Amino acid sequence: MSSISEHLATRFDQHRLVVWHDLEGSYATDVDFQAPPGVTVLHVQNDEFSIKHRVLRDEPSTKFLIYRSGPVAEGPGNWLLDLELAYGVFTADHRALMRADLGLMTPGSDELIAKHGTFFGDAKLVAKLRPLLSTKDDLAKVQAKMCAVVLDQKEHSFSELIRTLLVQHAAGDSAGYEALVKQGLADFQWAGAANIYGYHSETPSMAGFVLWMFKQARGGFAATTSNAARNIEIDFRSFRNDRHSLVALKKLARQAETDLDYIEQASDASLSELVATDIFDAGEKEIIRRLIQGIASQTIPLPDIAGIIRTRRRDSIWFDDYATLYAALGAAAELIPAIRSALIEVSSFDDGFSRYRDDLFRIDQLYRQYTLASRTAEFTQPLEALNEQVENAYVTDFLSKLGISWQQQIDQVETWKSLAITSQSSFYHQYIAPLVRGGRKKAVVVISDALRYEVADELASKIRGENKYDAKIEAILGVLPSYTQLGMASLLPHKTLAHSENGDPVLVDGQASNGTANRSMILSSVGGTAIQATDFLKMKPAERRDLYAAHQVLYVYHDTIDATGDKAVSEHRTFKAAADAIDDLIDIVKKLANANATNIFVTADHGFLYQESKLAAQFNLTVKPQGDKVVVANRRYVLGRGLKEDDAFRRFLPEQLGLSSGLEVQIPNSICRIVKPGAGFQFVHGGASLQEIVVPVISINKGRSDTVEPVNIDIHPESDKITTGQIVVKLFQQSAVTDQRTARKLRAGLYFGDQLISNEPELLFDAESTEGRDRFQSVRLLLSKDADEANNQSVEFRLSEPIGDTGEWKKYKSVPYTLKRSFTTDFDF
Repeated sequence: MSSISEHLATRFDQHRLVVWHDLEGSYATDVDFQAPPGVTVLHVQNDEFSIKHRVLRDEPSTKFLIYRSGPVAEGPGNWLLDLELAYGVFTADHRALMRADLGLMTPGSDELIAKHGTFFGDAKLVAKLRPLLSTKDDLAKVQAKMCAVVLDQKEHSFSELIRTLLVQHAAGDSAGYEALVKQGLADFQWAGAANIYGYHSETPSMAGFVLWMFKQARGGFAATTSNAARNIEIDFRSFRNDRHSLVALKKLARQAETDLDYIEQASDASLSELVATDIFDAGEKEIIRRLIQGIASQTIPLPDIAGIIRTRRRDSIWFDDYATLYAALGAAAELIPAIRSALIEVSSFDDGFSRYRDDLFRIDQLYRQYTLASRTAEFTQPLEALNEQVENAYVTDFLSKLGISWQQQIDQVETWKSLAITSQSSFYHQYIAPLVRGGRKKAVVVISDALRYEVADELASKIRGENKYDAKIEAILGVLPSYTQLGMASLLPHKTLAHSENGDPVLVDGQASNGTANRSMILSSVGGTAIQATDFLKMKPAERRDLYAAHQVLYVYHDTIDATGDKAVSEHRTFKAAADAIDDLIDIVKKLANANATNIFVTADHGFLYQESKLAAQFNLTVKPQGDKVVVANRRYVLGRGLKEDDAFRRFLPEQLGLSSGLEVQIPNSICRIVKPGAGFQFVHGGASLQEIVVPVISINKGRSDTVEPVNIDIHPESDKITTGQIVVKLFQQSAVTDQRTARKLRAGLYFGDQLISNEPELLFDAESTEGRDRFQSVRLLLSKDADEANNQSVEFRLSEPIGDTGEWKKYKSVPYTLKRSFTTDFDF
């Protein structure tokens, strides 16, 4: 607190005259020393009239400190009353000095200071309180600001005080609440909870308040009076929508669901009731359990499952805790019906190829997505039964049946080619040569080992989701056998391909094609070179630009999937490797684009077969390949000379496969494997299954114009007036979410000028439906106490969007409303 002389100096900065009452005469001998420089001290000694004459008439510009001790007569008996009324009275009483120091003019301030002597006796607390106070503050607001100081924060609204106490309570920290009790402010805090929220208790406590709050939430906030219900609902949703308090509220909710026996209640609720709320974690788990049952039994239609998952993603605070599990459910919900409705029988070689390229690949993709998500889900126990069903459906009803049907077409072909399908051996001639001929343009080819067509489809989708990028995927017919050495060789510029005497290396125009150095030598004939992706990524940006500028053609070799899957110890991580490969390739493409590359192709040497479970015994061949000389016997192909015909294999002569000379080839039928000790059983390639030989080619270009933007949202008000304490507004997503029309996140709120007068929920617009009626959603806003000042005036319904990752928001769209309602003012700080 400031000294007496400082207080007097402050008074004289505002007035020429100061009257000092000192009832006990404690400062009679000290008053002359307390007076600021230039101030004349007058001691009142029954000479009031002469003093008044001097200060008002004789010396009208001199500063005077009029000191009087002892009792002072009241009313007309006080001859200096007119001066006191005009200039006020100064007293050195501690409470009065404190009140003056803090600028507290509200009646009752002295009593407040006296009641909270511990607080006002703490210089550090008073120093923090001083800058928060305003001369307009009433006693309630002063006490609220005192609470804020005790809790070491600046925000003093009741909701912010409660938020802090809830966060501390969730962390097992009672220091803040105990400090309020110590300073005598706890009763004030609970009075606020009663008046604002309707929380009444003879023995209020934080634990009791938390349990009461979640009871109100469970009941839809209908158990208290309307104003109080609205207040607690607004603040409850604010606590849960704010990242600073969300973690604490979720922790408190997990305890409350046990205390309120909600787990049992959730099991009795309907699915629609569960989806309509997100109060408790147990509710989220029950929704997941119901969805698993519905998917397994096919009793919930796919659109309903997709809708529920989308609603949870948009509305539930628990969704992120189970996002991977929901991803598994979404994939399974689509996968099982897709398998059951798939037309497996193919009528010709070209029909089988095109049907897989256009449709059937999606089953492999969904299986991969489900399997990866189910293995990495937050908790996998509820998926155990679904895992078995998915595995049986995929392996028995799709993989083996498609393999058998496709084998019938393989058995009929005389040569491994089609007039309707580009061969992998023609890749360079078809895609690269026309671009680089005559030095007109440059081209980059990224070859990702074992990038299966369905993985490439997902990659293309994600690249299209990158702004300024366009990606188109096509399929070419992979070479046989579908293994790395031959597949890589076929993608190089060449006239002839042939196996060497021992199978590998594969010869390109008579030259060995294994290894980066040999491939660079082959590419040098067309002004090109080769590099491993790992080396490319290690380069500095300038080095990558120089590499691209120095060559007409650049081949980048990437190996993530095959390096993982083609080993018995790691093949179970194949699908994780596929996800990593997608991320790798996006990074490579971006770095190529930054190195000025504009024509980028991503392709593969071959695909693969993969399943989680062991194949049935009939798919493991007990016969061994026979011939004059078996050079190579892999799980999915055989190379040799004079190979003997066997019903378990399809035999090809080299010329039937487009190989100029070399070795004969045998391929196990369908999805069968040659049993090899120590080899893996989940990941294989080399054979003729569609998953192995439908090879992707993604053509990528980066332009200058934006290609990606969020979907646009329209506001559809049903009226231009607000007459109650809440409003429901319809919002319409103009178009479906696609790769290049992305989901949009917005906040909705009512504003009076720049003041928010409602809750402000976050909304996610991510509907993928092409049907307009499926792209509506409504938002319900509850008016806060601050809306009282806006009655009979214009307010604004405002949608705001985030500004990058700054944490700030800006206006997106708005519409005006007129607020016309009867209201009662709610007590608040």
